[in-house]
Amino acid sequence: MPASRLIILGVAVAAAGGAGYVAKNMVAVAPPNVAVDTGPKEPAIALQDVLVLSGDVAMGEPLGNNIEWQSWPAAGINANFITRAAEPDAINKLKSSVARLSMLTGEPLRRSKLIGEGQSFMSSILPSGSRAVATSIAADTSAGGFILPNDFVDVIMTRRADAATGGSGFTTETILQNIRVLAIDQTIQEDEEGKKTRVGQTATLELTPQQAEIITVAQQMADRLTLSLRSIKDTQNQVTQEADYLVSGNGRRGTIRLIKSGEVSEVGARK
Repeated sequence: MPASRLIILGVAVAAAGGAGYVAKNMVAVAPPNVAVDTGPKEPAIALQDVLVLSGDVAMGEPLGNNIEWQSWPAAGINANFITRAAEPDAINKLKSSVARLSMLTGEPLRRSKLIGEGQSFMSSILPSGSRAVATSIAADTSAGGFILPNDFVDVIMTRRADAATGGSGFTTETILQNIRVLAIDQTIQEDEEGKKTRVGQTATLELTPQQAEIITVAQQMADRLTLSLRSIKDTQNQVTQEADYLVSGNGRRGTIRLIKSGEVSEVGARK
């Protein structure tokens, strides 16, 4: 074999060996060392178990199984929240408690929203200084059954005109305005078309002492009391007029108010 061919063959073999070495180093790169920590890790944020609502609870209903523990950031826990660290058996103790206000799923439970032990439901939701007065209503005087607790209404009194003074027909007057409904008894009835409707016959209203006297007099005078549902936007409106003439005025002290045949009169009180 000529010497020139041997030289060319040697150069080719050397080049192939060099290329193989470079390719091997590029493919077989040693993986970096990765540190694996198999021990337990502390959470980045400190957590505590807080008692929250796992289901909606309406006003006046027991909590039942609608409460559970949920992890919350410790820095965001209010002093009024119930924590597992402070009360580990709170679920068993509070499941029979009754809600004095409506509560929603995911809301932290507060004792201020529960009826205290030995207290009645109505006295618990009644603000200080207010009175709860029940008044009879008919199916057609309760806004078609749409009036519910915590709605606000006007109370309208309707009575026959005094025939003795030549009057005829009926007179209507709004005697109380923007009154909160505390409770209303409702039953399900079917109309002539088979549709089910809610019908209330007694509404319990939140009143001031004077308003309680006004509606007591109105119940004796009226042929009918009607509740007129108000918009929720009106709840903050200041009431400037009510039928206080029924219970107040000059000479109230030392007089007795008589109601006879739907008419109000005053006579001097005997000492």
